[in-house]
Amino acid sequence: MGGWAIALHGGAGDIPLTLPPERRAPREATLRRCLDLGAAALRARRPPLDVVELVVRELENCPHFNAGRGSVLTADGTVEMEACIMDGNTKKCGAVSGLSTVVNPVSLARLVMERTPHIYLAFDGAEAFAREQGVEIVDASHFITPENIERLKQAKEANRVQIDYTQPIKGQQHQEAPCIKGDSQIGTVGCVAVDGDGNLAAATSTGGLVNKMVGRIGDTPIIGAGTYANPFCAVSATGKGEYIIRATVARDVAALMEYKGLSLKEAAAHVIENVPKGNVGLVAVSSEGEVAMLFNTTGMFRACATEDGYEEIGIWPSRVDG
Repeated sequence: MGGWAIALHGGAGDIPLTLPPERRAPREATLRRCLDLGAAALRARRPPLDVVELVVRELENCPHFNAGRGSVLTADGTVEMEACIMDGNTKKCGAVSGLSTVVNPVSLARLVMERTPHIYLAFDGAEAFAREQGVEIVDASHFITPENIERLKQAKEANRVQIDYTQPIKGQQHQEAPCIKGDSQIGTVGCVAVDGDGNLAAATSTGGLVNKMVGRIGDTPIIGAGTYANPFCAVSATGKGEYIIRATVARDVAALMEYKGLSLKEAAAHVIENVPKGNVGLVAVSSEGEVAMLFNTTGMFRACATEDGYEEIGIWPSRVDG
């Protein structure tokens, strides 16, 4: 085994190279803090399942990312959050959708995995389960920020659904346009981790798309699309959910490793290349401690660390990630 490794993301999309420092700095600082938190937990020999939940909870609590506190709004001006968590060795998993009051959806997903005979709970049933389990709940208005009210207004004026990191331009219907000012709420969050014994886990959480139809479910809680872990690797994807679902992005990475013998980076690169450009990114780790952070969008907020001392925090393509 290659030792422990961790990778996390804060979403992929059309992140402008001109992203202002005041928009960029808090997000990079959150990635750094969450990376340090996860790495410390792995050094302390905490199970990868605990580590990915811990990190994603922190990302959900950050208003700068599109999950938990920072979740974007539906066409009706409401919040519908979703999350998923999966253990690699056992393939046990839990998922939730349609949450409007749960502070940390990823933790509710874990409770679905551990305390019910099911994998996936949604909407009223998931909310009722949250109350029954005593997880932290707040009024739905807690998640509805002035920034997201303004974003929804802009998206409605442009008559379109927005992917992460894009800003609507009036008069251009149903198109994606670069976020010129970089002032949009950003990205699905996720974390993958492996310990020194090769145990793997993945977790993902999101608020979905701006101006999405009420009841729309994306890739995040769908096992094998936005989230997947098995004994070979753990994967968390981000981007346009409909494209990720069609391509079964996370499962395909694992399948190429399992059935074709590809390395993690080879498998991830193959999957990313076969999704239309501008729609997907992913972070992944293998049982051998390898890391892959790949995307075909302009950028992806991401960070990783390995037991041998390698660390990276990035937004746009680097020499390594391409």
